[in-house]
Amino acid sequence: MRVVITGGAGFLGSHLCEHLLAAGHQVCCVDSLITGRLENLAAFKNHPGFTFVRHDVTKPIEIEGDVDAVLHFASPASPVDYLRLPIQTLKVGSLGTHNALGLAKARDARFLLASTSEVYGDPEISPQTEDYWGHVNPVGPRGVYDEAKRFAEALTLAYHRYHQLDTRIARIFNTYGPRMRPDDGRVISNFIVQALEGKDLTIYGEGTQTRSFCYVTDLVEGILRLLFHNPAEAEAPPAGAEDIHLPVNLGNPTELRIVEAAELIIRLTGSSSRMVRHPLPVDDPKCRRPDIFRARRLLGWEPHVGLEEGLERTIDYLRSLQ
Repeated sequence: MRVVITGGAGFLGSHLCEHLLAAGHQVCCVDSLITGRLENLAAFKNHPGFTFVRHDVTKPIEIEGDVDAVLHFASPASPVDYLRLPIQTLKVGSLGTHNALGLAKARDARFLLASTSEVYGDPEISPQTEDYWGHVNPVGPRGVYDEAKRFAEALTLAYHRYHQLDTRIARIFNTYGPRMRPDDGRVISNFIVQALEGKDLTIYGEGTQTRSFCYVTDLVEGILRLLFHNPAEAEAPPAGAEDIHLPVNLGNPTELRIVEAAELIIRLTGSSSRMVRHPLPVDDPKCRRPDIFRARRLLGWEPHVGLEEGLERTIDYLRSLQ
């Protein structure tokens, strides 16, 4: 297959590029490099099946040759980035999604949207199931990312229902691993960098809010299973099985308090860092835990990399950048 990945120079996008190339597919990476990095492509940039196109997907996307699948991963994805780039975030979620869907429609290609657990906002239920509509503040500072992704999901389903485009939606929960930017502001990279530098670990609020952390290789496996799943070739689904075109949660269902994550990283790094508390950001979710029943039933997927193992790999990577 020939696969186009928007945002392919980013954290998740680059891992998808690498895995698809290793499986024998051709990959065209499209990235504006606003938050993506060419360093993420270094391991495979000279692969004969790989091409890189520097392009802003809020403008029409023109790719020569056949295209079998389009994976739309372009977007600022960490609070540091989308709060710094609010209008660009809204544009890539709306115009960018429209252009990526347009490319898929023009080439009769399968389309996969990288959505997010942020569509659930500050949830009132836990764990979060795909049929939960969320608790989002549309005019809060985080709304630029939350609503961009909610709109992108609606547009993707509209293309499926109106144009019969073959679409998939992955709702991605907190993911970590090598190629995270040290300054991306995500909790795992923040804690690791602070611990390695012997600085105080920044805890927002009391640290009792929870997150569920999935290692990147597990997440990539789930995305690729969702992309390549063909209901026509699958065994007869049980009564009431979900439509493959509806959103699918992908994440680790093991829930951890932020303060517990900080304590674990301090131990694994052997750091003498302390934890210091700061006010909780506006609309910061109090809990985040995926219900992955749908992923298990449709895709036979669940994460396998333990938290300590994944953190040790991530610590080694971020230490290598110092």
